[in-house]
Amino acid sequence: MKKTLLAAALLGAACVAGAAGFTLESPDVKANAMMDKKFEFNGFGCSGENKSPTLKWSAAPKDTKSFAVTVYDPDAPTGSGWWHWSVINIPANVTELKADAGNVSGANLPQGAKQVRIDYGAAGWGGACPPPGDKPHRYIFTVHALKTDKLDIPADATAALAGFMINGNSLAKAGFTAKYGRPKAK
Repeated sequence: MKKTLLAAALLGAACVAGAAGFTLESPDVKANAMMDKKFEFNGFGCSGENKSPTLKWSAAPKDTKSFAVTVYDPDAPTGSGWWHWSVINIPANVTELKADAGNVSGANLPQGAKQVRIDYGAAGWGGACPPPGDKPHRYIFTVHALKTDKLDIPADATAALAGFMINGNSLAKAGFTAKYGRPKAK
């Protein structure tokens, strides 16, 4: 079973390429720019609104059966980065996640979509919260076009497990990177 999953993931990863024209954008967060404080986490010393931004994508491959969206900070001082959001099972006819779709209630998600537990320990958007004084961290927003209608993963799955399954079923992906930093504490 493990070898089969690994082989599927590696094969899927090898087939992933940016499909011609497949794009992800946000009217709330601009590529290579600093994010607004409202997208900052509210906890662990951070005091933002913890709201996810609007995300819109277009020109997905014609064989797309569902989408997944992830947000990842590779600069978190953990040795393994930090997963800020993971949404799976977004129906193929959906091309947008509205502002605050990442609310932990799940009420703002498209029907059928499911949030996966992230590194804050909850299933929902977990905003930026880099240590004070660190250089601005990078936040990689990615939409994945998947070749399956549904990822069947356990309810308590980690974002890393979801990422493994997403990458193993990906037809293409599109994304952008934004930044966020907090001033050094006085």
